Amino acid sequence: MSAVTTTTDLDRTEDTVSPTDTPAGNAPDGLGAPKDDVQQAEKMPARRRPRRAPARSTASETVKTATKKAPATKPNATKAAAGRASAPKPAAPTQAGGEKRTQLRTIPTSKIDRDPGQPREHFDEASLQELAKSMKKLGQLQPITVRVIPETKRFTLVMGERRWRAAQIAELTQMQAVVLHGVDKGRETFAKAVAENVGRENMTAIEEAKSFKRLVDGEVDEQGKQTEPGYTVDEVSELVGKSAAYVQWRIDLLRLCPEAQEALVKNQLPVGLAWYVGKLAGDNQVRFLAKWVRGDFKSARDAESFAQALHAEEKRQEQQGAFFVLSDEAAATRKDNGQDALPGTLDLPEEERERITADRSKLLGKIDKLGTAGEILSLLATTDADELALLLAGTPGGIGGHRLRVKHLQDIATKAMANLRTAEMAAEVRASGLKVNPDAETAAA
Repeated sequence: MSAVTTTTDLDRTEDTVSPTDTPAGNAPDGLGAPKDDVQQAEKMPARRRPRRAPARSTASETVKTATKKAPATKPNATKAAAGRASAPKPAAPTQAGGEKRTQLRTIPTSKIDRDPGQPREHFDEASLQELAKSMKKLGQLQPITVRVIPETKRFTLVMGERRWRAAQIAELTQMQAVVLHGVDKGRETFAKAVAENVGRENMTAIEEAKSFKRLVDGEVDEQGKQTEPGYTVDEVSELVGKSAAYVQWRIDLLRLCPEAQEALVKNQLPVGLAWYVGKLAGDNQVRFLAKWVRGDFKSARDAESFAQALHAEEKRQEQQGAFFVLSDEAAATRKDNGQDALPGTLDLPEEERERITADRSKLLGKIDKLGTAGEILSLLATTDADELALLLAGTPGGIGGHRLRVKHLQDIATKAMANLRTAEMAAEVRASGLKVNPDAETAAA
């Protein structure tokens, strides 16, 4: 209808203002044409008025053509445009697919499963019972974190296994949880679990060591093929909030033999000492552990010095093509042969043994003079302070100068004590070990 109306208006406009109908040359400005001219124009045949018809016909045909084509083209164009606009929509991920999102909701406790790769393996039963009593009385104070397993419609723990275990003891049927959707088992998920557990009082050093090692090695599938690259030690230290040295020290604990690792887990072996033990050969680790359990060391510091001396002796013998093992029978044999005074010197030439004997006599002569120094220090320690003030005031250097001399002796004595401890353990290592030469054993066989 709008196209037809447009054509009628156009024809009407052309009839009004056509220059053929109103000859401007025969009428003054502002006046119409004379009547005679109008009557003459009305009597003129239709074919002699061609100018107005073509204009009316052209406009009419143009509009009609557009009117006929419009129904055929516009709907198709509209549908095509709508199709192009809606084409990407089917490719958008849905909530049921791999889209990552997080929810805070309440889920059944029975639908929560433990992660087999959980870094913590040991949970104190008494501590769990205390937490269960608290949760039964006050409820759950902090939500756990789980990830959804779409195939089974269950949840796997990411963080909060201790709370989950306590909730089971307290018989809580539901738990508040931060639910992670679209998150698969991988290094990022495991890193979150490690960061949440590391440094806790109940997490053992071996558990930390295994967790750090797994983060460094990366994720592998059942065939042993690596599926995700590992982190560097520096990256792991940033993830767990520890120093890089701390992470590496923990990883080094995995060099302990199974017996030593078990002793470490049961707190029968200090962590600091265990790190030195981990540097030893496997057989010597077991023998060292036996000496530690028997109480052969006066302190943990002596045990550390012994382990360091044993490691140094292992390296020295390795450079000579042999290896060194601890042996209680070796110490007993040396005592029976009267060689306990010179442990570790049986494999030295005679000239070297004579030199050692001469130097020992000189050193002992100097050490004997320590008795005089001890008497002086004892005198200073027992004399009344007021008496010392009267006796030493005004002397060269004053009382402060004498105190600095004693302090210097104290520092030297501390270093001497540490050096003597190392020497004592080195002597004990050589006295309680055997040098084994594989080439000699082969030749004998």
